[in-house]
Amino acid sequence: MSELLHLFEEYLTTEKKASANTVSSYLRDMHQFETAMAEQDLELTELAVQDVEFYVDGLTRKGKSAATVTRSIASIKSFYNCMIALGIMDRNPAKDVVAAKVERKLPQILTGKEVELFLEQPDCSDLKGFRDRAMLELLYATGIRVSELIALDVDDLNLPAGVLHCESKGRERIIPLYHTAIRALSDYITQVRPQLVESPEETALFVNMSGERMSRQGFWKLIKHYQEKAGIQKDITPHTLRHSFAAHLLENGADLRSIQEMLGHADISSTQIYSRLVSQKLKDVYHKAHPRA
Repeated sequence: MSELLHLFEEYLTTEKKASANTVSSYLRDMHQFETAMAEQDLELTELAVQDVEFYVDGLTRKGKSAATVTRSIASIKSFYNCMIALGIMDRNPAKDVVAAKVERKLPQILTGKEVELFLEQPDCSDLKGFRDRAMLELLYATGIRVSELIALDVDDLNLPAGVLHCESKGRERIIPLYHTAIRALSDYITQVRPQLVESPEETALFVNMSGERMSRQGFWKLIKHYQEKAGIQKDITPHTLRHSFAAHLLENGADLRSIQEMLGHADISSTQIYSRLVSQKLKDVYHKAHPRA
């Protein structure tokens, strides 16, 4: 690395307390930028705004993703802020360079029929089937994250009231449960869980066949198993049911604020992506069904 990049590395590490991954990414971006400028006989400390913009446009022309371009701009801006802080420069040529907008992909959801098919897959003829049906029903009933699902304790459920108490990322929320989920959970808690848990001290709501708290990996395998069993071609992940939960509520008239509360989103903008998804679905239906479309 050049002396300037060594100074930048020290600045990120000591002044900004950046993580090792951030330091590595920023240095990699700056090494590429410095190399590109050197090929044009340009010094990093003598660049104009146009030089940075031309480099950024070049990244786009080479097919780099919007996320990669955005991160590169952030790296360059940070480098020049470092140069200003160290008194090496008095201006940031990247200051007014606009970051490429990262287009957020719409999440994949299941149709109502696909959800029904998927939830029907666990065979409630043995302990595992009852447990799996209860887990899947709860996931779709509440839209909680898989990390929240496996962290649940028995006391988090209030079946007589038909609600789930979920606490995650410093936020508490109470989420209603539909009748099918309540019934599946009741069967599991009264008939199945007592046969699975080894220790009466175990608080986990969902346990594996060894009687210990279900792991993230274990639940992932369970999802994949039932996807294959159902013959659904979409790539189903634990988050697919969360996305489907939100989109289906919105399609059926729920307001965004209520969905935000149930999902535990700190910012409404995270929930608004489902509006785009529903709008896209309506457009698809229109173009397929309208005789003049």
